[in-house]
Amino acid sequence: MNSLYDEVKIALHNVWKRRWLALGVAWIVCLIGWLVVSMIPNRYESEARIFVQMQSLLPDKIGVTAGDQQRNVERVKRTLTSTVILEKVVRGTDLAQQVSSDRDVTEKAMGLRNKINVAEQEENLFKISAESNQGGLSNAQNAKMAKDIVQKLIDIFVEENLSGGRLETSDTLKFLDQQIAERETILRDAEAKRVDFEQKYMGLLPGIGSAAQRMEVARQELNQVDSGLMVAQSGLASISSQMASTPSSFTGPSSSASGGAAASLEAQIADAQARGWTDSHPDVIAMRSQLARARATGGKRNTAGAVSSNPAFASLQAMQAEKQANVSALSARKQQLQSEMAQYSARRIEEPGVAAEQERLNRDYDVVKVQYDKLLADREDIRLRGQMQASTSAVKFRVLDPPSRPRTPSAPDRPLMLTGVLLAGLAAGVGAAFALSQLQTGFVTANRLAKVSGMTVLGTITEVLTPEQRGAGRRKHKFFAGGAAALASVYVLLLVVEMIQRSSVA
Repeated sequence: MNSLYDEVKIALHNVWKRRWLALGVAWIVCLIGWLVVSMIPNRYESEARIFVQMQSLLPDKIGVTAGDQQRNVERVKRTLTSTVILEKVVRGTDLAQQVSSDRDVTEKAMGLRNKINVAEQEENLFKISAESNQGGLSNAQNAKMAKDIVQKLIDIFVEENLSGGRLETSDTLKFLDQQIAERETILRDAEAKRVDFEQKYMGLLPGIGSAAQRMEVARQELNQVDSGLMVAQSGLASISSQMASTPSSFTGPSSSASGGAAASLEAQIADAQARGWTDSHPDVIAMRSQLARARATGGKRNTAGAVSSNPAFASLQAMQAEKQANVSALSARKQQLQSEMAQYSARRIEEPGVAAEQERLNRDYDVVKVQYDKLLADREDIRLRGQMQASTSAVKFRVLDPPSRPRTPSAPDRPLMLTGVLLAGLAAGVGAAFALSQLQTGFVTANRLAKVSGMTVLGTITEVLTPEQRGAGRRKHKFFAGGAAALASVYVLLLVVEMIQRSSVA
């Protein structure tokens, strides 16, 4: 501990012996540092808060959803820092006095981009801030410039949302009308080509679509006709077999005839049920009605023998005629489809490019038709949005805090920087004096001499000063104190000047 204490005493003594060097270095460092600090312009920041209220009264189906509204605000936030908007700010504030050409305006706008900030603090609450530290302006002018920039940004913010959307809607409708007119012309040409082609080549098969599609439709219809024809032929064969086992007439008492007819009908109903026919089948329903009539006539006795027609046979004849007509119609339709498909296949073989040409025409028509329908839907949607914006506003603004007039600079902290320069100057002076003492050989105490030389020191002689030397030393001390006080006075003076400048802005 004593050794460390001795080292500190030695260091302080060495510095004190070279105190004039330390004071000179401190003056030089402080003057240079204070000059640099004085050249840094004050930066004044102005800010304002805006509340953005989203309209939610209209339904989402008209296209103005909450997501669209939020994207509109995000779009405005991005465009506020664009070069075009910043050029408007330059021309709309006192910055216009510092430019003389469009190039100067662009350069000034690029420099202004880093000094503007648009931030969302909370939901629907935004803060717009701007800084100004123009070197050629005073503190009061920089403070006013920051406020004017924020005010201009607010004006542009409102203008972009209120009028920008309506102008954009009008321009979009004009563009869509032009595109729809062009697509309509192209669509008419495509329709005319399709009609001409179909009149020339596609008269063989009915319907619409490509050649492959028409052939597929014809095949499906032919399969359906084949299935219906098989069912009709099966029904006709069943009726024919029933007619073969049913007499066309009978003789004898009415009761016997009626009983025979009833028995025959019961046998036919049983045969139909065995085939899987249900009670709702038309043939089964007809046979049951005939059976009911036969049983009703069975109670009427007719003693005289006579020849009479069998009602069951007459019913079967009617059913057979209906089945034959159905089979004939299905057979004719089958032959017609087979003939048309054969003719069309022959036409395709003779002219193989017809199918490819029709595919191309249909493809072109479908593409143009889809585009045309989409453009029509988009135009109606945008027109509805425009009508809504004409009567209401999708976004409403309210300025909560108007642009503030800054009273104190946001940067730099000049008092702190002046203090830092003073401390740096003192440290540099002490460091220079200490470094010089390390370069010069000398011994301050006897112990240090004994330690370095390795020999015993017998004694020391104290310096004896004359009265003249003491007086000269006191004068030097006064001069040194005056120099140190002058350095401190300059520091205090700079702080006072800074406070005066700040008060002049307020």
